[in-house]
Amino acid sequence: MMKMKMLLVAASIILNLVLIIHILYNNSTTTTWNPSWTNRAAEEAEDAASVSCSGHGRAYIDGLGVLDGNKPPCECNNCYTGDYCSFLLPDCHADANSGDPLFLEPFWMQTAEGSAVVESGWHRMSYHFHEDGSHVSAELEKIIRKLHNLVGNAVTGNRYVIFGTGATQLIAASVHALSQTNSSSPTTRLVSAIPYYNAYKEQTDFFNYANLKFEGDASAWKKSEHNDNLTQVIEIVTSPNNPDGKLKRAVLEGSNVKTIHDYAYYWPHFSPITHPADEDLSLFSLTKTTGHAGSRFGWALVKDEAVYERMKRYLTLSSMGVSRDTQLRALQLLKVLVGDGGEGVFHFGYETLKKRWEMLNKILSMSTRFSLETIEPDYCNYFKKRRDFTPSYAWVKCERLEDTNCYEIFRAAKIKGREGKVFGSEERFVRLSLIRTQDDFDQLIDMLKKLVSQDIVRPDSI
Repeated sequence: MMKMKMLLVAASIILNLVLIIHILYNNSTTTTWNPSWTNRAAEEAEDAASVSCSGHGRAYIDGLGVLDGNKPPCECNNCYTGDYCSFLLPDCHADANSGDPLFLEPFWMQTAEGSAVVESGWHRMSYHFHEDGSHVSAELEKIIRKLHNLVGNAVTGNRYVIFGTGATQLIAASVHALSQTNSSSPTTRLVSAIPYYNAYKEQTDFFNYANLKFEGDASAWKKSEHNDNLTQVIEIVTSPNNPDGKLKRAVLEGSNVKTIHDYAYYWPHFSPITHPADEDLSLFSLTKTTGHAGSRFGWALVKDEAVYERMKRYLTLSSMGVSRDTQLRALQLLKVLVGDGGEGVFHFGYETLKKRWEMLNKILSMSTRFSLETIEPDYCNYFKKRRDFTPSYAWVKCERLEDTNCYEIFRAAKIKGREGKVFGSEERFVRLSLIRTQDDFDQLIDMLKKLVSQDIVRPDSI
């Protein structure tokens, strides 16, 4: 009998041990992450990132030929060629036209782990975010507000936040919303102070609005006989301005005037942050904040609910909101910025542009043929010091009487800029982009040195 009891006790102990081991095993398998389905995506991303392209290009996971099983190919920077971008093309023009903010690319390569995004194949498949049926990520809106409060460049309290496919779409949505009034004025006029961003005119002309006409310079309109305080007017104020980098204020005022403030460049790497923007309608862009132009993401801070609703309807009907994948990437990028207080990207961007401006000023100071408008330093609330402006673009003027077309002067010197006339200005001006790759900037400096040296050794200057 005693033996039977001992056997029963032993069996009970063994059974309990088996059950305990089973429970512990099941718990461990449910709480320990096994990254089985992310391995391939991670390997592909790392594989593309490992291709150096001689430092003069990049390889991407969606590069030409990868579907055929080939390794991601190098896509070379301007003036470089070869399988690994190791050959510099002779007689190549420097590209100073585009506003591609690739100068920030090295920062994101240094922050590869923190900025990387891996998403599942079923990520956000719905048209809407399930929690509220909207097209806007609540977490992304939250971090945008945090970023503005951190930088001090915009008031976000009592504002609606709306997303667009870059600031370009938001400009169109803003113009639509502000021109939809019950005014007796049959046609709303759109103006912006010269020199103005050329897309304002191009968009208006392209869409051929029935009730909107681009009138050009805001200052000219103010002096015009058509400025009767009855005609509905929308003024776009870009600050810092594209192309000349100056902080701007509205030219017009009155009950018949509505204003759109384009603050795409109002970030510490481009400009002193002198005050938080406190406007009825302000636009911002990921392109100039983080450098990710290809993601096509922007946002607006809107005070008036009726304007917000009209903008939201425009964006819903034109694109059903911004891609959920784009919003996820923007969220991760802005988490990096907020996580270190902007110490990384804004300091990197500012120091990079500061060096570029120092080099540009040194070269052009040796010439009487070309000039740059001077912008006085100002106190920056973000950096807590007085500092120079470091704009995205150099707004260069050709001073010689015979140099009537500055763009052509630079083009003949193998420098591709952007014509002054597309900004509503004189042809004596040309815009040069300083925010492209280091290769682009080095090529620009090399060509500028050659151009300025011609001025220095000009026979009639001896």
